[in-house]
Formats: sequence, C-alpha cells, structure tokens
Amino acid sequence: MTEKKGLLAILLKSLSGIEKNEIRATSASFLFVFTLMVAYYLLRPVRDAMASDWTDAELSTLWTINFFVSTGIVALYGVAVSRIPFRALVPAVYGFFAASFVAFYFLESVLGRATVDKVFYLWVSVFALFHVSVFWSFMADIFNKDQAGRLFAIIAAGASLGAIVGPLLSSILAQTMAVESMILVAAGILILPIPLIFYLDHLGRTQLGNVGHAVPVADSIGGNPLSGFREFVSNPYLLGIGVFIILYTGIGSFVYFEQKNLLAEYDRETRTMIYGYRDALVNTLTYLLAFFVTGRLVSRVGMPVALAIVPLVLVFGMLVLAFSPVLMVAVGMHVVAKAGNYGVTRPAREVLFTLVDREDRFKTKPVIDIVAYRGGDVIMGWLFTGLSQGVGLGMAGIAVVGAGIAALWATVGVLLGRAYNRRQEEYDQ
Repeated sequence: MTEKKGLLAILLKSLSGIEKNEIRATSASFLFVFTLMVAYYLLRPVRDAMASDWTDAELSTLWTINFFVSTGIVALYGVAVSRIPFRALVPAVYGFFAASFVAFYFLESVLGRATVDKVFYLWVSVFALFHVSVFWSFMADIFNKDQAGRLFAIIAAGASLGAIVGPLLSSILAQTMAVESMILVAAGILILPIPLIFYLDHLGRTQLGNVGHAVPVADSIGGNPLSGFREFVSNPYLLGIGVFIILYTGIGSFVYFEQKNLLAEYDRETRTMIYGYRDALVNTLTYLLAFFVTGRLVSRVGMPVALAIVPLVLVFGMLVLAFSPVLMVAVGMHVVAKAGNYGVTRPAREVLFTLVDREDRFKTKPVIDIVAYRGGDVIMGWLFTGLSQGVGLGMAGIAVVGAGIAALWATVGVLLGRAYNRRQEEYDQ
C-alpha cells in the first residue's frame, strides 16, 4: 500500500508539479471549492426563477437595492477581516450563510412567499460576491507563493467542475422536489466544507510548513484611499474600461429581462430546470473556450478584435431576437453573452490592467469591478424598464435597442484595444 502511494506521488509530481507533502492540501482545496460552486449553482437557478413573478420595475428596484447592500456589506467585511482571525472568520462566513438559507426556508411559511422571495433574491446576490472571494483569500493563507504558482490552477479546476455539476444537479432536483426544498439541500452542502477549513488550516501549519505565512496580494499602498474613484473618472483609459463593463452589463440585463418575461408563463420548477441547464451549458462552454481559445486569442488577432468579437456576435444575436422573440433564442443569447464574456472578453479585459500603474490596479480596479458593474446593472435595468413599461416597446423593439448597445460596446472595445496597443508601444520604448 505504501509503495502504491509512493508511485501515485511520483505520477502527480510529474504530471502537475504537486509535491508529496502537498497532495492532501491540494485535494482538500479542490473538494472545498467544488462543493462551494455546487451549492451556489443550486441556489442561482432558484433565485433566477423567482424573477419571472415580478414586473420589470420590481426587478430593477431590487437591483438598485442590491447595489447599495453589496457595497455596504463589502465594507463591513473589510472591517471584519481587520479584527477577526481569518481561520475563525472563514468557517463563520460559510456557517452564517448556510444558517441564513435554512432560515429562508422556514420564514416562507411564516411571512409568505411574496415577501421572502425578494429578500432571498438579494441575499443570494450578496452570497455570490463572497463565496469564492473568501475561499481564495483563505487559500492565500494556506499556501506559500511558490505553492500557489504551481497549485492554484489545479485547485481552480475544482471550481470549474462544480460550476458544471451544480446547475445540472439543480435541473435534476427541480423535477423531483419543490424548489423551496432545494434551498435546504444547498444549505446542507454549504456546511460540508467547514471541517475541510480546519483540516486545511492544520495541513498548512504541518505538512505544508507555512506557519504564519500568507501569500501577499500586494504590499501596502499609500495615498488617498478614495483616489481610486478620482482616478477612475479622470483617467480616459480607466474610464473606458468602466464604460466597456457597463455596456456589457447592458446586454446581460436586456437578455436577462427578456428571459424573465418569456418564462413568466411557466411554473417555478420548470424555470429552475431551464436555468440550471442554461448555466451548465454556459460553464461548459466557458471551460472549453478557456482551454482551447482564450490563451491564444489576443496574440493571434490583437487586442481590438479580442475585445470586440463577442459584442459583434451579440449585435447579430440581438437582431435575431428582434425578429424571433422566443424563449430558446433568449436563452441562447444568454449562453453566448455569458460564455463569451467569461471565456474571451473578460480574460482580454484583465490584460488591460497590466499597463496601468500599481496604485490604480489595487485602488481603481475594485471600483470598476464592483461599483461600475453593479451600477451598470442598475442603469441598464431601469433603461429596460423605461422602454418596456414607460415607452411601451415590445420585446422585438427592445432587442433592436439592445443591438445598438452591443454595437456601441464593440466600438468601445476597438477603441480600448487601440489605446492598449499605444500604451504597449510606449512601454516597450
């Protein structure tokens, strides 16, 4: 048995660079993030299925509230990180969220579905911000810099696998149990990683030999803490990235609202099943794009084309939706938009930050990734609502407006790509 373990360790090291003393920690981390993603993608289709019960104005109001709630909770979490030992904070975060989802299950029988559903929708959106972010912060406390460079890509594969298994499981369960019961299943799954947290903390201090060590994300950066906001609005290059993200959220919001309205005639279990299969397809395509396409795209076609290719495809797709505003077309548009963003557009967009100075990367990037992104949701959600409930446009007319937004998005992508090329030339000189 010992000989077999030794052969396995040699094989793993030759194939992936995992040292013998890192096998347990890497395996536990892989299982940890896999479980997190399964739990999240069980909850996400349940959340999205609720939206079809609400008007466009009600959903836009929820997105507006989410913008302020998310910003506030991110700030509170920052305070907690500075005051609570991380090894205690991590299990507390996941235990708290698991308990909250159990509470939602029982509160519905007391307060009624209409009230609880909207709060649940917001709460899952908050959970979406934290569950992976906290995980990777914990990983930085467990593995040292050399180990992180070799092992994080392997661990991240667990997230990709969970993002495929989770929505498939959601679709299957939606056919066999009430949607409300799926919330309890997700809460139960979310508790499973808690013993792994303590186990990993033990391995980090013993087998990995990383006592008191954490992989630094960045050294301390001085200056005005609000300079990220100031630089965002005053720097044309960074502002362009922000506008690019807002236009992406515009297309995502338009397609999301179209799906919500087209699914209104279905019961909640059917909606959950459809959303589950949709998310599984998105995550599978994202994985394939990342493996076969993304790494070679920028070098082969250039940054302007890499940033514009998905928006241009969506111009055509929105026009198809305008002439054929049916559910399968709307779902297909969502798959193209999300998989294209995760697999092509976002990796290319992240390259843009390699040519900004260090303070901007750490202070302005969060402003763009959180404030601009959530702000874009709010702006575009209310734009859709104004077109549908204010002006009275039908789905076909709104899809034409969406095609115009996609065209503007592609244009901004080309301009950003050219700006990147100019900065690259100046950097190389």
